[in-house]
Amino acid sequence: QVQLVESGGGLVQAGDSLRLSCAASGHNFDTYSAGWFRQALGKEREFVAFITWNGGSTNYADSVKDRFTISRDNAKNTLFLQMNSLKPDDTAVYYCAARSSGSYYDALTYAYWGQGTQVTVSS
Repeated sequence: QVQLVESGGGLVQAGDSLRLSCAASGHNFDTYSAGWFRQALGKEREFVAFITWNGGSTNYADSVKDRFTISRDNAKNTLFLQMNSLKPDDTAVYYCAARSSGSYYDALTYAYWGQGTQVTVSS
């Protein structure tokens, strides 16, 4: 069992940056790959970024590539999402999640989820 708690969301202006954190507790977070998803009001949850258990490989949605960076510190059981050049379209609730196998972009393959943190980008 892994418990995840996101933090770092807030209200920013277009072009600003935010860094989201996801604190993990429980069983062997460092053995799980992890990802960030987001859900805008009235829309389905969508994949944002993925990182392998050791941080050796990452993947991003096209919409955030070159603006967002996923990273992790397994010594501190923490996952991060650095978001730069934010746009109003990035407004959503952001969720961190952990998984052991399956397609990294498919939310159904993630077994553990945080409660989400709101990011609002004004124009």
